[in-house]
Amino acid sequence: MRARPLALAATGLALTAALTACGSAMDASTTSGTGGSGFSATSSTSAAAADIAFAQLMIPHHRQAVEMADLALEYGSSTEVVQLANQIKAAQDPEIEQMTRWLQDWGAPLAMPGSDDSGMPGMDHSGMDMGGVGMAGIMSDEDMASLAEARGADFDAMWLQMMIAHHQGALAMAEDVLATTDDPQVTALANAVVQGQQAEIDTMQQLLAG
Repeated sequence: MRARPLALAATGLALTAALTACGSAMDASTTSGTGGSGFSATSSTSAAAADIAFAQLMIPHHRQAVEMADLALEYGSSTEVVQLANQIKAAQDPEIEQMTRWLQDWGAPLAMPGSDDSGMPGMDHSGMDMGGVGMAGIMSDEDMASLAEARGADFDAMWLQMMIAHHQGALAMAEDVLATTDDPQVTALANAVVQGQQAEIDTMQQLLAG
């Protein structure tokens, strides 16, 4: 099986739509003062809408990267791919936990309105179109199924190509929030994503180049 080209979804307009939806939810709940899964008048001011949207979108994005890493640990045929998979899991599992704690501390929903149990709004598992909100670099169910069926060198090449696209999407999301956030924790994590995942992209591109 040959790895096919994978296009990245644009992030700018998508994140703008996410922030608009998030901001609307905050405004409505601040007015009502209700609790539960919405925002209270107090919690709605504890984090910027952009920071909330970043965490809500990056958590499922990271989860898919971990899922891809798990496939590499099972089917990867090269030492380099297996090492990268372990490195990705080691970095992104703690970041998922950190962003989950942020949302809980902020009194924000763990997923955006309209999302399913996986946290992917408007999708059954993963995909580019999430009820009008795009997430750059996300693989479709078809992409993931193709990866799970690949073996040997074909798996390694497909995994590297898909993970590069996935990482590039994470970089775009991180750079977007860095342009707006005033939260030092969000800044630190976004910078870690940019630095860590860019280094991994460079390594994966070198492996693909042979």
